[in-house]
Formats: sequence, structure tokens, C-alpha cells
Amino acid sequence: MGIVQATASVSSAITPGMLAEHPYLVADVGGTKIELGRAARDGSSILAVRQLAVADFPTIEAAVETYLSGQTGAWPEAIALAIAGPVLGDEVALTNGPWRFSIRGTQRALRLDRLLVLNDFTALALGLPTLLAEHRMKLGGGGGDAEAPIGLIGPGTGLGVSGLVRIGARWVPLAGEGGHASLAPEDEQEAMVLEQLRRKFGHVSAERVLSGPGLVNLFQALCAIEGVPEPSCTPESIAEWALADSRPLARSALAMFCSLLGSAAGNLALMLGARGGVFIGGGVCPRFPDFLAASACRARFEAKGRMRAYLEPVPLWLIRAPHPALHGAAAALCAPQ
Repeated sequence: MGIVQATASVSSAITPGMLAEHPYLVADVGGTKIELGRAARDGSSILAVRQLAVADFPTIEAAVETYLSGQTGAWPEAIALAIAGPVLGDEVALTNGPWRFSIRGTQRALRLDRLLVLNDFTALALGLPTLLAEHRMKLGGGGGDAEAPIGLIGPGTGLGVSGLVRIGARWVPLAGEGGHASLAPEDEQEAMVLEQLRRKFGHVSAERVLSGPGLVNLFQALCAIEGVPEPSCTPESIAEWALADSRPLARSALAMFCSLLGSAAGNLALMLGARGGVFIGGGVCPRFPDFLAASACRARFEAKGRMRAYLEPVPLWLIRAPHPALHGAAAALCAPQ
């Protein structure tokens, strides 16, 4: 039934007593998969994490009920859903997935007193202050300003963008759709690639290249420019070819991906004043951390002309934590109302 991964055996390893101590359900809902777990009342711990394939379920309610069917004990007291799409009212839809649903209707269907729905990168941003040192890989910069805003960008099925601003003792997340902002080339080859994509898509957003499907778009555009027959490919196969250095255009595509990501992350730091640091999340980059670190990503992050000195001290991090969006969703659910 579409189980991509299970980090715990819900039926045997998790006891009713443990579930009673974790009365909340939290979920990270992407275009490809939904990750679910049970959170403690104070958000301090999450257990029974499982991943299900979105395509295997007609509705989000069906996926949640399948997850809960493997558990004995009380129904969750509340649920937080971190959704890969804008949350602007009662009707919610995945930007790159099939599910559309009413928040009120889902709350009734799941028999809940409280259902919280928030953007997935808003949730991920809320989890940033809890990251341990071993859960982040530094890609350059200094220590950052602990009081300044924090930026977040993450290639996955789409491109998420968010940030955190400190107000008093609290971190307040920013919700937006920055992944759909226009993308600018920095050299002739990037201009040629973006022209190829403009002919195909019209508007070329950052998400058109800085995502799993975006890596495919980059590779296909380079093949077209070079007049090379385009092999059947996936984001995973392109990354594998690049890391094995078995297809030069795959390596060029991945290198361009990292360069454009650095430019976009630097833009975010400038727009937010994110001198507290910029974090790279999402499911794509953790597949090739060493390649990313050796790429032009950091150089392009700083390559902003007269603002280079402003960006040089800003730390750039790759998130390597397990389930960071679930922790952020739990933090949102546990925050004072």
C-alpha cells in the first residue's frame, strides 16, 4: 500500500502507552509522498514515522486513516498538516500533486476537534531553531547574526521558500510562494538553457530548474542545445550519472543546478536581510552533499557585486536532519493559541 519507508513498526514497537504520550498527529504532505508521525504534547519528540506514496490514495483522509489503522490506542487529539502548496483559505490543493481538499471537510471526516493546515516550508522554517549541529552541514560563511532573520530554500518535487523573523522571544515564520519567482541567468550557457525553457514553459520560474523535475529540465535543455539524443531519465538517474561522471551533460546539469541554487539562496538572503543564515532543505540536495559543497553554490551565493561583503559572513547550511518538517508542524501545533 505505497509504504516508501517505515522508521518504526507501528503495530509492535509502539505501545498504546507511548501513543498516549504522543496525542498529536503531524504530517509533511508533498507532491510525491506524505510523511506522518505522532508528536508529544509539547512537541519535544516524534515517533512512529512512516512514509506513504501520495499516488496510492484518492484523498488525504484515506492516507491518514491508513496510517492510523496500524495503531492501537486513542484517536489523535489534533492534527497538523504541512502542505506543499499555498494555504489561503478553506480550499487547499497541492501545487505538484493530485490532492485537493476542504480544511473544514477534512476536520469533519477525521472527527477532529482541531486541524491545523500550514504551508510545508512554513513548518520546516519553524523547525530550524531546533536543529542540532550534526543535522546541518555548513557550506561556507561565518557564524551569522543570532538576532537577524533566517532564510530557507528547498528543492524537492517543487521549490519551497520561507524564512523566520524574530519578534521578541519568538520566531515567526514567513509564508509565501517564492519558488515561482522569475529566474535570471548569470552567464551565456545559463541564458541559452533558460531560453530553451522559456520556449517550452513561457514563464521560467526558479522552480522550473531548482527541483527534482527542474534537474530533468536542465539536462534536457543541455541535450537540446548540444544536439545530443536525450536518454530517458529521472532526477535520480541524472544525479547518479553526474556523480559517476558517466555522462558529461548530466554533470553539467547538476553543476548548473548547484550554481543556480546558490544564486537563488543569495537573492533570498538579500531580500530578507537573512544575516542569521540561509538553510537549504528539501529532498533533492541531501542526495549529493559533497558535490554541492564542491560546486559553485557558495561562490554564486556571494556573487552579488557591491553586496559581496554583506553576504560573505552569512552562513549557508544544508539540512541533514530526519523529519525536520514534522518537528516544525509539531511546534506550530503546540504554540500558544
